[in-house]
Amino acid sequence: MKSFKILALPGDGIGPEIMKEALRVISATGKRHAASFSIEERPVGGASIDGCGVPLADEVLKLALLSDCVLLGAVGGPKWEGLDYSIRPERALLALRKELGLFANLRPARVYGALADSSTLKREVVSGVDIMVVRELTGGLYFGVPRGVEKLPDGTERGVNTLVYTTPEIERIARVAFDVARKRGKRLTSVDKANVLETTELWRRVVTRVAVGYPDVALSHMYVDNCAMQLVRNPRQFDVIVTENTFGDILSDEAAMLTGSIGMLPSASLGAGRHAMYEPIHGSAPDIAGKDVANPIATILSVAMMLKHSLDMDEAAGEIESAVERVLDRGLRTADIYQAGTRRIGCREMGEAVVSEIDG
Repeated sequence: MKSFKILALPGDGIGPEIMKEALRVISATGKRHAASFSIEERPVGGASIDGCGVPLADEVLKLALLSDCVLLGAVGGPKWEGLDYSIRPERALLALRKELGLFANLRPARVYGALADSSTLKREVVSGVDIMVVRELTGGLYFGVPRGVEKLPDGTERGVNTLVYTTPEIERIARVAFDVARKRGKRLTSVDKANVLETTELWRRVVTRVAVGYPDVALSHMYVDNCAMQLVRNPRQFDVIVTENTFGDILSDEAAMLTGSIGMLPSASLGAGRHAMYEPIHGSAPDIAGKDVANPIATILSVAMMLKHSLDMDEAAGEIESAVERVLDRGLRTADIYQAGTRRIGCREMGEAVVSEIDG
């Protein structure tokens, strides 16, 4: 029997509700595939601040480092917005990414046939869209130095951020993207601004060089402004997109909105070794917390990504994805994806429906 250690961090707002349903899916999957999941559940973010004064306790970080995977719900909320930035709930995410060395962020954007009319774009534009955005997560403008705001002698101020990437940083994210593309449609689009930014000129050269080792994957290059336009013009042309941190932050959100609801979208953050963290892309939604109306599908699909990318359980991951699709085809909807003619259900019932489909 396969055995895995999972650290579950429900977090704040709707986090505990969606995590509960995700853990039920893990349990059902384990029974079907002779896998044992040892799950430790701990507070993080605002819940951790309330309990022990910090967004991420040392004990929780140690557990994360010893676990096969981290499964996160959501963090943050108005309750903690008055705190200093250094101890706000979101600092837990940054600390986990740093300490676990999570440099590759995978953000899928898939349009389910049953939800094509939920998109703000026309059905004929988004039908069949299935994109994976691979975003470099630990470099670029968000981390480069020098940075900051300084006073100038004339009394004005100057803000500085530095866009920096090294060859090894580009090579490792490129390899992740090529590996992902190899398991999908074997098409990779590398997005940059090489006609203006020297850093991304280096990006293009390095990605092109890495491509030599992946002759079965078709590589193309696209400027970021054109990519933003093409995502709303003809999104089906894309299979896998790889890009640097800032561009990836923006483009992955744009791709997400093709699907109609961020409540449907999972994500994975991968490191160089076995460390990885999986989470829905949506926030903690404190306004609906405790009302049994949240959509757990993004977290459930994050479990599928965990099985696929970290635990070598591709068949089980596919079963979860198929179960979600069948539930949607049955017309079951949480509030965020509700349409006339479908049946509105709550978070708990949606989780039950997915588990029922997995159990067969």
